[in-house]
Amino acid sequence: MNDYRKYLDPQTLAKVQNLDLAARQIVEGYVSGSHKSPFHGFSAEFAQHREYATGDDLRYVDWKVYAKSDRYYLKQYEAETNFTCYLLLDCSESMRYRSENAALSKWDYGRLVAAALAYVVIKQQDAAGLCTINNQIVDFLRPASQPTHLKQIHYTLEHTEPAGESGLGNVFHELAERISRRSLIIIISDLFDDLDSIMLGLKHFRHRKHDVSLLQVIDPAEQDFPFQEPVLFRGLENQPEQMAEPRSLKKAYQAEFEKFLKNVQRGSRDLKMDYALIRTDESLDIALSAFLSHRQTRIGS
Repeated sequence: MNDYRKYLDPQTLAKVQNLDLAARQIVEGYVSGSHKSPFHGFSAEFAQHREYATGDDLRYVDWKVYAKSDRYYLKQYEAETNFTCYLLLDCSESMRYRSENAALSKWDYGRLVAAALAYVVIKQQDAAGLCTINNQIVDFLRPASQPTHLKQIHYTLEHTEPAGESGLGNVFHELAERISRRSLIIIISDLFDDLDSIMLGLKHFRHRKHDVSLLQVIDPAEQDFPFQEPVLFRGLENQPEQMAEPRSLKKAYQAEFEKFLKNVQRGSRDLKMDYALIRTDESLDIALSAFLSHRQTRIGS
C-alpha cells in the first residue's frame, strides 16, 4: 500500500475531527501527487483557433488544420483559465445512514469528498462554492477563490446535520436558473429520490451549458444487503417501519438496486455527464481517482 493511502482509509478519516486537516491530508496525500491540475481546462467546448507560439502546449495543436495549411494552430476552449465550481451536497436524512461495519456515514464521507474538492479548486486559484440541499436549498455559499473561503465551506460542512426529505429534481431546476455563469457542477448524493425527476433537473443544468459531474455515494450494506436475521427496516425519510426476513428478500432487492444504479449510469451517459459510484467502505483514492482520471482523459488535460 502506498504511504498516501493511510490518509485516505475511512477508518483513519473517521478519527480526524478537524475537517480542514482531513481535507489537506486527502489532497496532499493523493491529489497533489497524482493530479497536478485535475480541473485545468475543464471546458471541453471548442471556441476558436489561434496560431502556435513558442512554448505552447503541443497537446492542443490541431493536426487536421496543419495537414491542410502546413501551419500550426492551437485549439482554444471556452473558460480555459479560471472557472467556477459549485459543490452540491445532499444533506437529506437518507445521507445519515451508516451500516454496522462502516466507519463513516454517507454524509460524513460525502462532506470529506466535498472538502477535498473545494481545497483542490481553491488551491489552483479558481472559485469554489457550496450548496447543501435536501428538498430545498439549505445553505448557499457563493463561489470565491480566496483561501479564507475554505474556512466558510468547512464551517458549513461541520455545522450541517442531515435532515429532511429528498427533493433533488426541483432543487436542481431552481439552481439551474440561479447559477447564471456557466460552471462546473459537482453533485454528491445517494440519489435516493424519484429518478425521473432527478434526470429532468440534471437535464436543465446541461441545457444551461453547465459541466455536470455526478458522484453517487452509497453505503456497502445498501448494495451487498448482508442482513441474515429478521430485522426491522426503518426508513430515514418519514417512511413506515417494516419487519422483514432478509434472506427471502436479498435476491429481489439486489436485482432492483443494481437496476437503479444502471439507470443512473445510463442517464448520466445520455446527458454526457461524468459519473462515479462511491462506496463508503472504499479508500478515498478510489473515489478521487475514478472521478479525476476520467475527467483528465475526457478533456485531455
